[in-house]
Parts: sequence; C-alpha cells; structure tokens
Amino acid sequence: MDVGGEREQGAEALPAKCASQLNASGLAETLLYYSEVPMNPHSKLEFFARNMRSSDLDLVVKNEAEAYEHPWSKRIFIDCLRAGYQCWVLANKQQIIAHGVISVATGESHLLTLCVSPEFQRQGFARKLVRILLDRACKLEASVCFLEVRSSNAGAIALYQSMGFMQVGERKNYYPDHRRGGEDALILSRQLPLR
Repeated sequence: MDVGGEREQGAEALPAKCASQLNASGLAETLLYYSEVPMNPHSKLEFFARNMRSSDLDLVVKNEAEAYEHPWSKRIFIDCLRAGYQCWVLANKQQIIAHGVISVATGESHLLTLCVSPEFQRQGFARKLVRILLDRACKLEASVCFLEVRSSNAGAIALYQSMGFMQVGERKNYYPDHRRGGEDALILSRQLPLR
C-alpha cells in the first residue's frame, strides 16, 4: 500500500470540528471537517472526510491512475464497498482529493490502500486520512493495524514510522514491477488506539 509520495514529519491531531448531516438516503453520516491553505494563500479550501459512495468511484479510480503505476480497479473498490470495509474520502463540493480503505475483523485492522491526488500530495492529507481510518478501526474494536508498503517508498515509510508503525515482516515480490519482476513489501504494524 503506497501513499502516493506523501513526505512529511510530525504528528497532527484529528480534525477538530465534527458535524452530523443526513445523506441522500436519509441515513445519518458523520463528516469530519478541517481547512487547509491551498496554493493560493489568500483563499481557503475546506475538505471533509466522509464514507466513500459508489457514485465516487470514477473520481477515486481517476486519482488512483494519476498517482500509481499499478492502480486499483473500479471493481476492487466495488468489492470493498460491498464487503463493508471502511472506505473513506477527503473531499469538498468540487473534488475528491484522497481516499483510503481499511478492513476490520476479529480485533485486527488492515490498511489496504491510501491515495492522495498528485496535486495535493505533501500537504498533510495522507497523515490526516490515516488518522481517520485508524480512529474508525479503533471504534470498531480493532487493537492493532497492519499494512504493506513498497520497500522503495521512503516517503510513505517515514510517514508510517512517524505515526508509530514498526516493521514486523516482509513479503518478497509482493508488488508488480516491470523493471525488476517484482518489488518487496514491508509489513508494518502498530497498536491502537493512536495516542
């Protein structure tokens, strides 16, 4: 699981503002709000975290294709939604800038994918989304989280280590790599909750 080149140090708190709204089907949905300063420091863009919807998938797959050489397909995301995994996006009314998927079962969670649109990388969005996903896993009674990351993805490894993840194993040739035939994955883990 890669972070799309996210590189930053230091922990940040979860978004401070929370609000409940009703989605189109009338079900309560919790939205986590926070603001970020965009390229133009004179304006502010407000993004919120929410559950991924099937109507988001074309934009999610577009972000995947822009960020990764071997992106997830729309079918994989459909399967994750149907399986009931925690699938979240960071968005505003105009765009989806990041997405992540975490599975939770029998006290364990597995961060399956995390992607930040290339134009929004290195601005702290991956860290914020990881914190949200880990918080969701913890609320579903997971006490540990596992993930895989490309051994060459120094930025993602640094992000995860700064959040308390430690290497617990390695998977040989886990990721496709046309140049080398395959790339190893580092298996990282940390206990929950985040502190």
